[in-house]
Amino acid sequence: MIEVGTKAPDFSLPDQEGNEVSLSDFAGTKLLLVFYPLDFSPVCTDQLGLYQEVLGEIEAKGASLVGISVDSSYCHRAFREQLNLTMPLLADFNPKGEVTKAYGAWIEQVGHGNRSLVLIEDGEVRWSYASPTPLEIPGANLIFDALAA
Repeated sequence: MIEVGTKAPDFSLPDQEGNEVSLSDFAGTKLLLVFYPLDFSPVCTDQLGLYQEVLGEIEAKGASLVGISVDSSYCHRAFREQLNLTMPLLADFNPKGEVTKAYGAWIEQVGHGNRSLVLIEDGEVRWSYASPTPLEIPGANLIFDALAA
């Protein structure tokens, strides 16, 4: 997992509509990257549903939340619609997992990201967390503790 104090690796990935979203788009704000394995899997559905429930509170603390997985933009669009998600979902699709790997959230054996959170502010990693297993959802309390620190 990427270390706190590290310069955040730059990225530019398509969102669920195919629009390019870059790290620089969040300059001057707090950005919480949520790396997750796959759209439509039961645990990912629960995780992003939970984060949607508290998204207003996260935004009230001055942070933006963005999901990243290896799924395509088309898959992300359908996943957002099914769950009524409003946070952007970025497609780390081609080359597969490049950004996820740069942030140290990649699981080579399965070919997708781990459930990991990275808080970036002023281009620097301020906090990061990797679940011990992709089956364990990082609770919203971790996010709020990181934003309060």
